[in-house]
Amino acid sequence: SGVISSEIVPSFISAEWGLVDPFALKRTDLSVKERDGREWWVYHDPGPPPYMSTHRKSDTEEYYKWGFSLVSSWSSHLTTSDGVMWDISPASIGNVPDYPNTWAEYEDFYDFMEGGDNSQGWSVNPHTGQPYPSQMIPRGDYTRVLAEFWADGPESETPPGHWYVILNYVNDNPLLEKRIAGEGPELSDLEWDIKSYFLLGGALHDAAVSAWGIKGYYDYIRPISAIRWMAAYGQSSSPFRGSYSQKGLPLIDDRVGLIGNDDDFSRQENGPIKLYAWRGHNFLTSAEGIGGVAWMPASEWWPYQRPNFVTPPFAGYISGHSTFSSAAAEALTLFTGDPFFPGGVGEFFAGQNEFLKFELGPSRDIVLQWATYRDAADQCSLSRIWGGIHPPADDIPGRILGKEVGQDAYALAMQYFGGSVPEPEPEPEPVLQLYPNPWTQGDLTIAAAYGQRIDAVSMWDAQGRLIEEYNVTTETGSIVLPQPQVQPGLYILKIYSGYQVWLRKLVIP
Repeated sequence: SGVISSEIVPSFISAEWGLVDPFALKRTDLSVKERDGREWWVYHDPGPPPYMSTHRKSDTEEYYKWGFSLVSSWSSHLTTSDGVMWDISPASIGNVPDYPNTWAEYEDFYDFMEGGDNSQGWSVNPHTGQPYPSQMIPRGDYTRVLAEFWADGPESETPPGHWYVILNYVNDNPLLEKRIAGEGPELSDLEWDIKSYFLLGGALHDAAVSAWGIKGYYDYIRPISAIRWMAAYGQSSSPFRGSYSQKGLPLIDDRVGLIGNDDDFSRQENGPIKLYAWRGHNFLTSAEGIGGVAWMPASEWWPYQRPNFVTPPFAGYISGHSTFSSAAAEALTLFTGDPFFPGGVGEFFAGQNEFLKFELGPSRDIVLQWATYRDAADQCSLSRIWGGIHPPADDIPGRILGKEVGQDAYALAMQYFGGSVPEPEPEPEPVLQLYPNPWTQGDLTIAAAYGQRIDAVSMWDAQGRLIEEYNVTTETGSIVLPQPQVQPGLYILKIYSGYQVWLRKLVIP
């Protein structure tokens, strides 16, 4: 929330949207999983992220180390003092050919040392027939502006809201032809706005249900915890060097090293590992300061974020930003019938020494430029790595999932637009009722059909936590449950009946 708290570490706020009614997600997309005595609904399950075991070497351990090490490596790009210049125009950024499908392919997709991905750029603006003019900018300005542009933390429009801002930008562009899928009659402004908002809302809703269901079940670590945890164990590159541990960070020239006698920070107080990275807000003496990049103790590594919103207090895998942005980009591409922004480029201005809020900058005026909606989404994904919030393992599954979610949302929206409102997927015939609901006072009655067996009932909160278990059995009539001492809210009853499990929503006001 960004609200300053007296607690040193905010409590984990959880993430579980699997039980939320979706827009276009189907039951065939759903996996019902169990962990820690709880049930987790997961749509479009991408499978587990790379793990590192605390007691034995895992099959994905090297990818785990590589991914979080890449986050700290990219942190070194958050400065203009290195003199690195990039062309940030669509001539050089965008047009990513394919996403990696295996952990091993990630190393060819991301540039570990220099940053960025395998963008091919666009040789020509298809709307003008002319090459995109270059825009040479210090890399450190681009990375910081990109990280803050897409941060969408407290006091912002939020990640899904950001895509409504982009949609408004597109809809207000006089070059946009308001024809669904680029075909048919041109729509009025009102009809276009309603339908585009409806589609985008459906796509973003399903992106949230999918991503946060996955976050809840896999409960994956964030970079600030993973990097500091591995660094506390030492280095994992060589047993013949100091501070060796299989659980440590790999040593990388110019990025990860052992603290030595020549360093101006104490090894005893800060652990054995140093990183070449952004130094964090402790080096910002004022809002007009610059943290800068230097060798620093890994125990003090920070994401490039606000000091009162260091990292989101919920699981990382998969990236919500990647999922939201990919779903939105796909929906806009299909709805407009053109992958490109109107006129072949979308532009967003960041003024010199005015745009950045985390520190002073950028050092010059910058115009973020993207040829296609997909290019904007891909750069949003990279921004979360430069911002220190997600490793690559969080990113790519979100992009792939979001694309599928956007396509399904578009297909369903088109049924609505065509006047054939789809029938909802049929629910099984109800065999029981519960009342009163809302459960205001007294006992709760579950009325079963004659001959319908009820073996047990359990009560869960909206975050998937078990609240109460009732061991009751009936083959006829009804059962009566006493009300537990719980906070007002939405709860789920799981009613076990032979081989079936019935779910019922229950409101306690």
